[in-house]
Amino acid sequence: MATAGNNLSDYDKDQIPDASDFRIGIVVSEWNDEITEGLYNGAYNALIENNVEPNKIVRWNVPGSFELIYGCKKMQESFDMLDAIVAIGSVIEGETKHFDFVCEGVTQGIKDLNVKNDTPIIFCILTDHNMQQARDRSGGVHGNKGTEAAIAAIKMAKLRRDAKY
Repeated sequence: MATAGNNLSDYDKDQIPDASDFRIGIVVSEWNDEITEGLYNGAYNALIENNVEPNKIVRWNVPGSFELIYGCKKMQESFDMLDAIVAIGSVIEGETKHFDFVCEGVTQGIKDLNVKNDTPIIFCILTDHNMQQARDRSGGVHGNKGTEAAIAAIKMAKLRRDAKY
């Protein structure tokens, strides 16, 4: 999603399903923690604002963005009662192709988990050219991608429940 002219934190609360009964997991990369903590705070606050109880939010940390795949997989396997999982990470382009490999791997890994399993995983991994872009999207001038991801998690949790009936 292009952020120009948009604020990632904006949403219409009247359009959000009742989330008071949802359990949401959040897997957070420790790499670029200034950014990932900002994303986590945005996600957590949006969940609380939409009536998800604090004791129904599960957080796990993993070392880096590539490890988000395994962390989300294990969270899916460990908590049958989770309605959705948010994967939070930040990959900032450097001077080598490492950026491309990590971004591609994480994208495909999260996609694979969504296809193979029943718990939706929301992709909240920033893939920015520099630290300022990441700051701008983790609570800065463009709002917070974590907020947007939490709202997506609530909507997907509702879809998952509705599809079972």
